[in-house]
Amino acid sequence: MDSPNRPDPVAAAQDLVLARFPRAEQAWLGGSVVLGGATPMSDLDVTVLDPTATAHRESLRHLGWPVELFVHTEASIRHFVGRDLTDRKPTMARLVARGVPLLPGDGGTEVRRYCDDVLQAGPTPLPASALASARYALSDLVDDLQGAGAGPERTAIAVETWRRTAELVLDVNGCWHGGGKWLVRELIAFDVAAETTWTASLDAGLASALAGDTVLLEQAAEECLALAGGRLWEGFHQAASIDQCR
Repeated sequence: MDSPNRPDPVAAAQDLVLARFPRAEQAWLGGSVVLGGATPMSDLDVTVLDPTATAHRESLRHLGWPVELFVHTEASIRHFVGRDLTDRKPTMARLVARGVPLLPGDGGTEVRRYCDDVLQAGPTPLPASALASARYALSDLVDDLQGAGAGPERTAIAVETWRRTAELVLDVNGCWHGGGKWLVRELIAFDVAAETTWTASLDAGLASALAGDTVLLEQAAEECLALAGGRLWEGFHQAASIDQCR
């Protein structure tokens, strides 16, 4: 969101990249100022492709703007895209593929195309074992929610039930996850595409639960579980990995 006391976000991001990264092949401005939903507190998410740099992130201010700076080589971008795939959260791919190019020329075209392909393909299907774990966790939370008395424990259970339900809705429909506001944005995007009302239902359910009535949130979680194969608690079995035993 622009302010009379600072330049246009694209101009500010370009100025930063040109001043600090003379060898950059390309840079992209992403985040809310580009994709929508910017607030007076929004920062500039700037990803720099510089083959001479050491990959790092840095928080700073430039021309009045708070900036989250992500400096990468092509190899490090591909590495972090791959790591994000494990979490089903395409943070790195989105920064590059959906960002506004800040430098002239066609630098970074190949890695940008790779990131776009990853976004378009969506996450890989959730493994059966992971789906079972998600069903088990949400089933257990609903039971806890039903039995919780008023107080901070119920608040924590309600918030976690909301999050787990949102993630499971996205999982069973082959959609990306997100963290914080990006989880909500992914859920909204799914609702728009599928003409469903999960975002509104979960928001109303959480608000009601925090006010003392958990019925709506329980109902939303149960509807989600039905889509995923139903409740799962008794008979659930999960082998521990060697790493978990260390």
